[in-house]
Amino acid sequence: ILGASGAGKSSLALRLMALGARLVADDGVALTVQAGALIARAPAPIAGLIEARGAGILHAEALAQARIVLAVDLGRDETERLPPSREIAFLGVTLPLVLRLQHGHLEAVILQWLRAGRAM
Repeated sequence: ILGASGAGKSSLALRLMALGARLVADDGVALTVQAGALIARAPAPIAGLIEARGAGILHAEALAQARIVLAVDLGRDETERLPPSREIAFLGVTLPLVLRLQHGHLEAVILQWLRAGRAM
């Protein structure tokens, strides 16, 4: 999840976690490439922690690492009803990209995309 400070990255992560997703790290991850896959790991000082604005730092059950298969950019708004396929590359690995949606269903879109993919 990409975006400037205050863009809602941690809020989106918390909503995804409430729907069953697992945290790797809040406020930064270490990225590496293994066998062509992009892998995220939590830096030790923030492992298992997530900031909830207005509530403080919360403990979270976190994965030690995860393969990244989708990027979400909260710094850019999606303006098209049926947007083209978008991509972004990290360390030479290209991922599908979803931009911030204005209709309050971004976490549902992310989970469905991860479960079944995008048709077009």
